[in-house]
Amino acid sequence: MGTNLCKSLRATRHQVFPVSRKNGVDLKDFSSTKKCFLKIKPDAIINCAASVGSVHYVSAYQADIVNNNMLINLNCYKAAAQVCPEARIVNPIANCAYPATAKVFREADLFKNDVHQSVYSYGHAKRMLYVLAYCYNKQYQIRSVNFLVPNLFGPGDRTDPNKVHAMDGLIIRMIQSKKRMDKEFEIWGSGKPVREWGYIDDLTKVLIMGLTIKKDLIYPINFAQNKGYSIEESARIIARMLNYKVRFVFNTKFQDGAPVKIMDDLRFRQLFPKFKFTDHEKAIGKTVKYYLSILGKKN
Repeated sequence: MGTNLCKSLRATRHQVFPVSRKNGVDLKDFSSTKKCFLKIKPDAIINCAASVGSVHYVSAYQADIVNNNMLINLNCYKAAAQVCPEARIVNPIANCAYPATAKVFREADLFKNDVHQSVYSYGHAKRMLYVLAYCYNKQYQIRSVNFLVPNLFGPGDRTDPNKVHAMDGLIIRMIQSKKRMDKEFEIWGSGKPVREWGYIDDLTKVLIMGLTIKKDLIYPINFAQNKGYSIEESARIIARMLNYKVRFVFNTKFQDGAPVKIMDDLRFRQLFPKFKFTDHEKAIGKTVKYYLSILGKKN
């Protein structure tokens, strides 16, 4: 997310300051975060920082996940309040913050029930972003724009299938499977869960729009198109893009996560009536092309 966002911001002539451990800033440490903000004095902060991976990774490292994400987000708001209280903070919030029981994710239902056990640590850490935005606005008048986002995919993500979200992980593993000339391809889980997918270029556009939108969106709004595809459906699209004739097998020892994640788009369409989403198959095709370019050519 951060890499693609920086490219788009620079293309629109924004001055961008990427912040991560790569350039010596540890957002889990308050003094490091504050020192960074003092140096930059940002007008706006787009908070893409997160400690996350696949649903299986999140399940295995729950304490680390909740600890790291809580520290990152708390330090961001605390440092902003002390150094640059006029800066607007834009937060993409993963839709795993929604209740596990919901089939259609409506903003009004965000806190009605608990998150799914498979993402308990990450989902609750993301819920706390709204709490931070609300409380820091009340006391320090920090302005926030919060978008609830679906399962992301697209060019620029990592190459370890355990450290990426579902779609990119599927693409990586299927490219590797084809290179080995495997006759079968294993899908982790039943393949039945239905997900609304978010293409990275689309999210980048709306996050940049969040910098200039007139009103704050402290209570989160869905970045949504109210449409989903099952894991198996998307896997078959990937195979077709790779021209890979393979038989799918389903390893149900892996957790499926929530059965359905579809996001209601009513509020989003009211606020961004002209926004156009990238076609799902076209977005998968672009992502497959990207991973082929870094993992090796098609056989």
